[in-house]
Amino acid sequence: MVRTSLAAGMLLVAAARAFAAGPDLGLAGQLVRDGKYQEAYDLLRPFEATAAGDPAFNTLLGEAALNTDRAGAARGFFEHALAAEPGSLAAHLGLGRAYLALGNYASAKIEFETVLRFDDLPADLHQQVEIYAQAAQGYAEGKRLLGSGYAIVGVGNYHTGAIGGGPNNDAFFSARVGGSLNYELDGGYALDGSLDYRYRNYHDNEDRRDDSDLRWNAVVSKTIGEGNLAGGLRGRVSYRGDGQYRNDVGVYGNYRFRANEDNQFTIGAEFRRRNYPEGPLRPRSRNIAELTGNWTTSLLEGKASFSLAASGGREFATDNRPDGDSNFFGLSPTLNFTLNEQWGGFVFAFWQNDRYNIERLNVGPADEILGITTRNDNLYEAGGGLTWQFAKGWTLNPEILYIRDQSNILAANYSSTEIWITVRKDF
Repeated sequence: MVRTSLAAGMLLVAAARAFAAGPDLGLAGQLVRDGKYQEAYDLLRPFEATAAGDPAFNTLLGEAALNTDRAGAARGFFEHALAAEPGSLAAHLGLGRAYLALGNYASAKIEFETVLRFDDLPADLHQQVEIYAQAAQGYAEGKRLLGSGYAIVGVGNYHTGAIGGGPNNDAFFSARVGGSLNYELDGGYALDGSLDYRYRNYHDNEDRRDDSDLRWNAVVSKTIGEGNLAGGLRGRVSYRGDGQYRNDVGVYGNYRFRANEDNQFTIGAEFRRRNYPEGPLRPRSRNIAELTGNWTTSLLEGKASFSLAASGGREFATDNRPDGDSNFFGLSPTLNFTLNEQWGGFVFAFWQNDRYNIERLNVGPADEILGITTRNDNLYEAGGGLTWQFAKGWTLNPEILYIRDQSNILAANYSSTEIWITVRKDF
């Protein structure tokens, strides 16, 4: 009896010493890396109260909880980690994965974008978050180079209205391929880059040019608490027909800020050069200075998100553009939504006003002079689409786009409607 009591006492003393020493984070980390999440959870859970202020402890416990189907608890652990260390990449990405597991896709995307920057994601909110989550899982497994890629093919019809030189109908085939890379450095820094190539062939109209467009982006970013600051270069090379090209290159910076789990704000600035190197389009070359702002908010318990983007700036004519310099201002609302794990969609609108500063002749269709005026344009776009994920990483996407350029200069008026359907593969 005495020996039993003595043994029990010794065990209690050993347990008390172990508890007083705190959790073995080294062992817990190894268990997580080995995929032994339940063992890691059992090891760390008894210290939840005493180690609540330790960001490393909460991140490991959150990872263990998330991988043992305790998404609600994991969310709380990752939030505790961020409260103690707001710039923790692992906690930000873990919290994003916890939101995804809870079905709050909009908040998951906001959280992921505090760290990651991927361009040209699918239109569906749920698919966007799945791609971010795959990269976040890679980071949790110790990977520094994170990425995403895609390939798209489709067919459609391009209809030009009477005020756009039509009516005219052109069937087309389209193809697109690209991807983004994100390399996480120490100190919250990251190197980000993307390439996107687009091609469209109007196979039923030999008189119409094919469209070809290559876009690129290279940026350095840093996660700072609940925000992400970035600066870099981006541009595009576009084929304009008859051997003519348009080259765009700009330097830009922006700052994303997560105000709370439901709201994100972004402000940015860019100075870019749009250059037509030679030929009849050269007078359109110009320099552009632009300021941008964006607000994104979560709706319907994270099953949808609404964004409102605003932009304004000035175009500086550099090659005797007939209309001179111009000031512009625009707004663009977008709604992304998820109906279920297979179906989603989006709708958007765009408006921009351009006011030029040089008077010019306004010439009618019969070459009659309608007067001398300063050009003032209103550009409108509206569109939307659905996404059907019929297999993992595969989506079918019907879309529609309407464009209307309304100007007090008759020759600048234009309208068109495009309808197309694509198959997209994300990897």
